Amino acid sequence: MSTTGDGVPDPEAFDRLRRRVLWAMPTGLFVVGSRSGEERNLMTCNWVQQVATTPKLVAVAVEAGSVTRGLIDRGGSFSVCLLSRSDRSLVRRFVKPADDVETDGRGASTSMQGVPVVEIGGGLPCPTAAVAWLACAVRTVATWDDLVPDGAAVTASHVLVVGEVVDAGESSRLGAPGDDAAVLSMADTRMHYGG
Repeated sequence: MSTTGDGVPDPEAFDRLRRRVLWAMPTGLFVVGSRSGEERNLMTCNWVQQVATTPKLVAVAVEAGSVTRGLIDRGGSFSVCLLSRSDRSLVRRFVKPADDVETDGRGASTSMQGVPVVEIGGGLPCPTAAVAWLACAVRTVATWDDLVPDGAAVTASHVLVVGEVVDAGESSRLGAPGDDAAVLSMADTRMHYGG
């Protein structure tokens, strides 16, 4: 690691190194759905991981002040939608809160940001292009308040929401690794997040 002239690690060089290493960690790329009442959102998310096998628990990291975090808190559930590599352009539609939501005569969502959606697991949005999906009931939310690096109190940028898988589905398009229909990962795009 680079140091300043007095042998102290250079903070800027360390930050660049840390980001490169964090960006090199393999991650998926998903669309997370949330809902509370008639308010719905889909959000691009790369921090999703199964964290327990009994019960089947999945964790997602969402920005502390995001629309999705508020909807998950109020609605008590979330969906994780897996897309194929060939549908990688869809994730860009959900990097900001959804402001274009269409519903049918019964109030079910049919489109978000111009992308056709269906409702799964009790009304959670999911792009119809998804090759697989999970519906999860929130079991816990972990926050990290008052972290004290270098003596300054800060709040973490994200919260970790852990949900139990209560419903799941897949399409016939779910492909094998290396197949064009294989599940999308961050490495399949030019996107970077985190670090």
